[in-house]
Amino acid sequence: MAVAVAVFTQSARAEVLRLARFYTQLSRAGPGLLLRDLRRGEDAQIAATIAVIAAARADVVLLQDIDFDAEAAALDTSAGALAASGAPYPYRLSLRPNTGRPTGVDIDGDGRSHRARDAHGYGRFNGQGGMALLSRYPIGAVRDFSAFLWADLPESRAPLVLGPEALAVLRLATVAAWDVAIDLPDGSFHILALHAGPPVFDGPEDRNGQRNADELRFWQLYLDGWSPDGPAFAAPRFAVMGTLNIDPEKGEGRRDALRALLDHPMLQDPVPLRPGGGTETADWPAPLPGNLRVDYILPAAPLVVRDAGVLWPLDDTGPLSPEIAAIASDHRLVWVDIALLPR
Repeated sequence: MAVAVAVFTQSARAEVLRLARFYTQLSRAGPGLLLRDLRRGEDAQIAATIAVIAAARADVVLLQDIDFDAEAAALDTSAGALAASGAPYPYRLSLRPNTGRPTGVDIDGDGRSHRARDAHGYGRFNGQGGMALLSRYPIGAVRDFSAFLWADLPESRAPLVLGPEALAVLRLATVAAWDVAIDLPDGSFHILALHAGPPVFDGPEDRNGQRNADELRFWQLYLDGWSPDGPAFAAPRFAVMGTLNIDPEKGEGRRDALRALLDHPMLQDPVPLRPGGGTETADWPAPLPGNLRVDYILPAAPLVVRDAGVLWPLDDTGPLSPEIAAIASDHRLVWVDIALLPR
């Protein structure tokens, strides 16, 4: 699995926290296949993914589209490969996602109730394409909102697109929704993590578009003081991180929900750029959907952002080659450096 790679310039000094998120495509066609491929050490896509994550030199990395297993064996094996590449992450989080988790209801109206589109989140098996967190710092308290029902969101759009059976059971989060405290030496930093479903692959009812909008609105409401359970969110240092699956200007989706999040007074958008300019984070075929910005890190407004970028190499002179980045995923890793000033 070895891949020669020059490391990112290390700016994550003691006073800087580097956050990164990456849609990895570490998902396979059946349960256990990712772990099999990791252990064999012969998969070029896995090797390229390890190279990308190692090159970013981040302190905290949120991973999307990584298969879940109950023992976290695949995540631990990935972490072992990263450590061998000079990027150790001793603290990790893996929780069962909604992808592939059966609802027992015919969600898509095809007369069947146990297919991939009838799960809480699209998946051929329970846990396909989940979410995970890697950290150089200890992981503290975790609030997992993944089981929250879509119909229970204030002013939910679910009744517009779901029948009574689905309304009673379907969860809001397509993949997962977490509030994770990272225990830094000077206090906690919260990662508000999500992977919203794509606002496509449905019909004229726009079920997926409506759900994507409400997945984003969940976090807007959470920042406004609403809570699905327990106390209201009050952490001063945090960042919303994840694949939101919608571009501010191009492609499909209900941009009102994205705009409300990007413009939220408690957040800032550092607008990470790829080398040569451009905010796109996904390399998709033109003209449709084309390259889009769908992956985000939105720090709390008072925080000082030192730097930000999209790890999208243009040539072989940087930390990664374009070929390695393309083999790893059709998404690109996004990173943000945050100054850890005295509280």
